Amino acid sequence: MNKHATTTESEHLVEDARALLAATAHVAEEKVVEARRRLTAAIDKGRETWNTVQEKAVASAKATDQAIRDHPYHAIGVALGVGALIGFLLSRRN
Repeated sequence: MNKHATTTESEHLVEDARALLAATAHVAEEKVVEARRRLTAAIDKGRETWNTVQEKAVASAKATDQAIRDHPYHAIGVALGVGALIGFLLSRRN
């Protein structure tokens, strides 16, 4: 699943949850009020987690990019070694 699909699905989920919150806004039963409070908290927590994951992914990509720029021949060697290992393992599997 790519980033765009994941983002779109999570946006739809949040929209659906907000629609549910709006649809139950007039209900004052204790169980519904508690469920609405938990859903709102879950949406906020999900948004915080999503932002944290995005920040970490960007930081990791920048660090990887810098490491490759600092040591291009080492990066090529590692990529070649990993590729050879994967090729070897796949050839033994068949």
